[in-house]
Amino acid sequence: MKTNAARVLDQLGIAYELREYEVDPDHLEAEVVAAKVGLPAEQVFKTLVAKGDRHGVCLAVVPGDQSLDLKALARLTGDRKVDTVPLKEVQPLTGYIRGGVTALARRKDYPVYLDETALYFDVISVSAGVRGTQIFLAPGDYARAVKAKTGAIARPKE
Repeated sequence: MKTNAARVLDQLGIAYELREYEVDPDHLEAEVVAAKVGLPAEQVFKTLVAKGDRHGVCLAVVPGDQSLDLKALARLTGDRKVDTVPLKEVQPLTGYIRGGVTALARRKDYPVYLDETALYFDVISVSAGVRGTQIFLAPGDYARAVKAKTGAIARPKE
């Protein structure tokens, strides 16, 4: 199934692969998705919605086996403080539901911050904009498509 995210990549001439998987609404964690699509969790990137005190809403894209480092994101965005938005605000801000948020084909041109570890891999996986479909593509192509700024914004899960 083609998604708007895939259409954006088509328009940009970026090579990708769509990979579908069975969705369990009770287990949307990136590690579960990674196992279902056959990649290590550090190659499956999740997109989180955050809001800074100075610059507002942004998207943070971090490896599935890591957590978002809010202080590091604040330094990268130029905010004093950043926090993730409450789950009830994710869909109104992005048009996507939990487990299907993507920086590709976003409603508003929010800034995107990508953890630098993405660049270590030949291929990463990100949501295609719907639960049950991932996009596999080169991290440099992804960063270019979403105009991402890269930096160290992930930390080990506690």
